[in-house]
Amino acid sequence: MSDRFVDTYLLYLLARASSEASAQFHERLKKHGLQVPEWRVLASLSDGDGMTMGELALRALQHQPTMTKTIDRMVGSGLVERRQGDPDRRQVRVFITAEGRRRVDAALEDAKLHESEVLADYSADEAAQLKSM
Repeated sequence: MSDRFVDTYLLYLLARASSEASAQFHERLKKHGLQVPEWRVLASLSDGDGMTMGELALRALQHQPTMTKTIDRMVGSGLVERRQGDPDRRQVRVFITAEGRRRVDAALEDAKLHESEVLADYSADEAAQLKSM
């Protein structure tokens, strides 16, 4: 075993595992015509009733100014739309469009397949425990 600090540092090991597994999936996103930030937004919106920009930024792992630019591009591409929130009309919520839904549905299936490949060496109990940790 190496004497290097990072080789046993939990946060480094988690980041490295995430980076490697994510890179494999990000390659797969290309066939769906989605960039990683778009995927994160669409996946976050795929099973809900819209989200605020702040909620989306948190879920999609982006800073709010970056999220605003991402949403601007996605609105222009017809993947999402902005709507005024009720009853507070100052709040804007972002919703997935039919085109966004079409694009994300296939990517979600691919994500589930990729996850099963990543977890193939684990029992169902181990996979559930890993996710809960």
